[in-house]
Amino acid sequence: MRQALLLGNPKTKRTLYLEKGAKDAGMPVGFWDWKDFKGPCLPPIWQGRELFIKIDPPVWTSCCLEELDPLTRDYEEKLMALERVGEKESIVFLNTPLAIRQLLDKRSCKEKLRQQGIPATECLAGSVDSADRLLDMMERQGVSQVFIKPVRGSGAAGIAAFRYQKRTGKRMLYTCGMEDPVTGRLVNTKRLRCFTDRQQVTALVDRLLKQDCIVERWYAKAQYQGYSYDLRAVVQDGQTDFMLARLSKGPITNLHLNNHPLKASELKLPPRVLEEIEELCKKAAGCYGGLRSAGLDILLEKGSLRPRVIEMNSQGDLIYQDIFWENKIYRRQAEMMKEWLEGE
Repeated sequence: MRQALLLGNPKTKRTLYLEKGAKDAGMPVGFWDWKDFKGPCLPPIWQGRELFIKIDPPVWTSCCLEELDPLTRDYEEKLMALERVGEKESIVFLNTPLAIRQLLDKRSCKEKLRQQGIPATECLAGSVDSADRLLDMMERQGVSQVFIKPVRGSGAAGIAAFRYQKRTGKRMLYTCGMEDPVTGRLVNTKRLRCFTDRQQVTALVDRLLKQDCIVERWYAKAQYQGYSYDLRAVVQDGQTDFMLARLSKGPITNLHLNNHPLKASELKLPPRVLEEIEELCKKAAGCYGGLRSAGLDILLEKGSLRPRVIEMNSQGDLIYQDIFWENKIYRRQAEMMKEWLEGE
């Protein structure tokens, strides 16, 4: 007997709206709580059955950026255990544990896209672990502004935009990270701040770069009504099911930072640009076997509107502007499950 199953967290929006999509599709979906995950084996109730499993990310309660890497590595170990489960049991995954694990690493993802000739925001060469080394690298490569991003992480955790004016020595840092005045830990506040004090900026950049980070070239983004913007696209089975513009007055566009969402259709992009975006998303998602659903952040260069992949996320399907309206993304996933169920 076949069964669709969600491995996730109870009563989260991810769970509730996938269940809603499944109900709308007229199919049942079982639930496996991450708290009940016991390594490379299924719970007894699901053993010996044919399963279609969707994996949602675990819920992390820590906001400490120094804990981001070990938390992600713990998740990677769970995904490796799920790979072993898949080798022993009859399981089809929406996104395979291997594909999810591969996309957790921003550095290797950018390298894969580069090797495949897919336009993406450029990672600047060189190893940097301090503000001084970062400035040396920026001078060598002739850039005055960059993004700093943890190799593992999401939701703008640890992301920073750094500007440096060599002539004046002025430094500016936009980030949600800051030092907790009580514990001294570097935490993700989920609130974007701009720091301009030279000593404070240098100290924060030093601490950020002590994590495993990539440094990206800062591209000028396309603009709409005085806002710069990028796009979040959700691609499922090679089809773009949802696309949203994320507008911001600052350099970081994540919507949970009080930035402005806009239907992509409101941008009135030329048909050839829309075709380029669709093709780019399809090719990028196709780089990974076992990836049926992916969220992609797409930059359009100012002036030319040339699209580039900023990031890829194998679990980037929770978009409030969708679930509170059509719930199209999760309904499509439920339809994928239903098609598999009815194929027995």
